[in-house]
Parts: sequence; C-alpha cells; structure tokens
Amino acid sequence: MPFGNTHNKYKLNFSAEEEFPDLTKHNNHMAKALTLDIYKKLRDKETPSGFTLDDVIQTGVDNPGHPFIMTVGCVAGDEESYIVFKDLFDPIIQDRHGGYKPTDKHKTDLNHENLKGGDDLDPNYVLSSRVRTGRSIKGYTLPPHCSRGERRAIEKLSVTALNSLTGEFKGKYYPLKDMSDQEQQQLIDDHFLFDKPVSPLLLASGMARDWPDARGIWHNDNKSFLVWVNEEDHLRVISMEKGGNMKEVFRRFCVGLQKVTLVPAAGGHPWPWLGLLLGGRPWLEGGGSQRVCLVLTRGHLGSGLSCMALCPPGGVDTEAVGAVFDVSNADRLGFSEVEQVQMVVDGVKLMIEMEKKLEKGQAIDDMVPAQK
Repeated sequence: MPFGNTHNKYKLNFSAEEEFPDLTKHNNHMAKALTLDIYKKLRDKETPSGFTLDDVIQTGVDNPGHPFIMTVGCVAGDEESYIVFKDLFDPIIQDRHGGYKPTDKHKTDLNHENLKGGDDLDPNYVLSSRVRTGRSIKGYTLPPHCSRGERRAIEKLSVTALNSLTGEFKGKYYPLKDMSDQEQQQLIDDHFLFDKPVSPLLLASGMARDWPDARGIWHNDNKSFLVWVNEEDHLRVISMEKGGNMKEVFRRFCVGLQKVTLVPAAGGHPWPWLGLLLGGRPWLEGGGSQRVCLVLTRGHLGSGLSCMALCPPGGVDTEAVGAVFDVSNADRLGFSEVEQVQMVVDGVKLMIEMEKKLEKGQAIDDMVPAQK
C-alpha cells in the first residue's frame, strides 16, 4: 500500500455509484475524463504491481484544482498503468498534450548538431540557460508506487551509472540523508538542492513517502551537469550554465544523457518508451532565466509566450519591472528534443528583439506572433 487506503478491497462490496468520487467542483483533466462508466469498467482492475484506478485518480480527487489552472489530476504507478487504465489515460493525454492520440508516435532526436542557433542569445538579457528532463528505469515501479527496496535499488543503479562517467562528466553523488551541513549549504548556494515535496498534489500522489531515504543529488565537477535521484522521477537530468549559450547547454545534455543511459541498459534496465514514461508526465524542458522589463509591463508577454509555444513555469508578477522570468517550452509530447529546445531558442531570441525595440521607444505589435 503506497499511500492512503485505496488498496482496501472491501470497497468492492460497495457499488460503483457508491464509490464514485464527487468531482462536481473539480477542474483537472482527470475529472473531465472520468465518467461513471469508465469507473465501473476499471475499478476492480490492477496492474501486476498492484496499482489500482483509485490510486491513479487519488491526487486529482484530493485536489480539485484552480478555476483557471487546469491540472492533470492523476498519476501512473508503473509502466503497465498506461495499458490497464488506457480508457482514462488516453483521453487525458490527448487533452493535455494538444491532441496527441494513442496512435501517434513520439519523436526523439538527441543530435545536438541539429539545433539551429542558440549560441547567440544576448547574455545581457539571458542570465542562465537550462535543459532538463525526467527519466524512468524499466523494471521498477514509478515514484507514486515504488517500495523502499525498489527506491534504494534505483539509487544504487543510478549512482553506479553516474560514477562511471569521465571527462567533463566526472562528478560526485550526495545522498540527502548523509549530507553534511556544509555540503547542504553549498548545494543551496548553487541552487542545486531539492527539498521534500510540500505541494498537496505531490503529497496526495505518494511522492514524499520515506523521505529522504534513497534520494540524492549528483553533479559533475564543473557543476554544469546535474542529476536528481528519486525526487519526482527516478532521475531528473539537468544541463545548465550561466549566460545564454543554449547550444552548449544542449550539447552537454545530449552527450551526458546518452552516457548515463548506457549503464542501466547494460544491466538489463533500459529506459521504457525512450525514457519518457513517468509517473506524472512525459517531458523535456528547455528553458532560460530571462530578464524581462518592458515586454512584461506592456502586456505583450503573456500572449507572445503562448503563441510561441512557451510558458513561464513559476509565474511572475505582471507589474514587476526588471523581473527575471523563467521561460520554457509548453509543448512536450510529439516534439523531439531538438524541436523543443528550438522552440525556446527561437522564442527567446524574438523576445529579446522585442525588448530592445521597446527600450528605444519603438512599437512591437507587428512582432507578436499570431495565435496558433
């Protein structure tokens, strides 16, 4: 039982109508897709590892969401969740990812040489650049469902892979439970440290169980290639550096990710479905911290970001002047790694051009992309 009481089979003594959650005030993709008929069909099914429909939907039941912010409202407990509960997952994925259908095939392209530009972003406007993704290891259940032993096995396998890296990727692993105060402060200063989840969405999905057991942070000696172990995914792989050279950041990401992949695969644990199979969402995020001033205060930023398939993950005060805005790609499924980073490079480059024109008092209305 990973969390809650949803594994109690006594619930099957009650009818589907009696067990069906009240979703009348909910605003998430799960509540939008889950019908009583689907609940009836799936409620007594479970994956080989024991993940049930009620486990899938619990975080969306506990967290109704925001009237204007559509959350997902469900998680997968293992690879088989997407098959056993496909009647629910398929419409959710299609709705969340711009019409991505079950018959569609996700593209992958880790050839960093295919990225056009990215080494010419003005460092006066782009303070730092980052490319990151989540990865899951085949043969283990996903973070919402995994046991302590599984989580420790994932950590051991991952650290073996990471400690085998050489050259620019040579580094060190820092387990959260063994971290000294000095190491912890240094990682905080470097903006590397992740903390125990506090979001109700993550807590309800079981992400914080046994914290900080088998969680840790690894980074190379140059502090430019970083891997989080057992945070929200089995692994979160991050390439980052100060300034606007997204091309170099993406090169390091592609090369490092492929190196990390080799060791688990050799041990019989490849990445499932190109490594994009995760407990909450498949994703790759290319982003940069951009200093935004006039574009933001003139009201062009929100519409411009959406038209360029970009999004501000953390949000920002729309009245702030000189704010630092974290911009990333909004589209994930159906686009290759190169295509997703290209969206960010092209979008940020255009935003910088718009910013410079506004600084000169020139109009930029003709530069704002048309809504797709």
